[in-house]
Amino acid sequence: MGRGRAKAKQVKVARRLKYNSGGTDLDRLRGELGVNQNSQDDHDPYDDDSSYEDLADRYADYAEDHDESDGKSTAK
Repeated sequence: MGRGRAKAKQVKVARRLKYNSGGTDLDRLRGELGVNQNSQDDHDPYDDDSSYEDLADRYADYAEDHDESDGKSTAK
């Protein structure tokens, strides 16, 4: 007995937390996580073509060993 009021209060708080979507302060969250906003925005990791060329050179030998006609490797 007497649990109805406490349970109703818990349900009210839970619903408020679930459906309230406007209270997140993203700048404060970035500060707490230690994320530097400027460093993330200035560099685009997909803009660097040299890293793709390095990977292509690194794995070119594997591509030459692979026979594309039957999908089997020619290296033993």
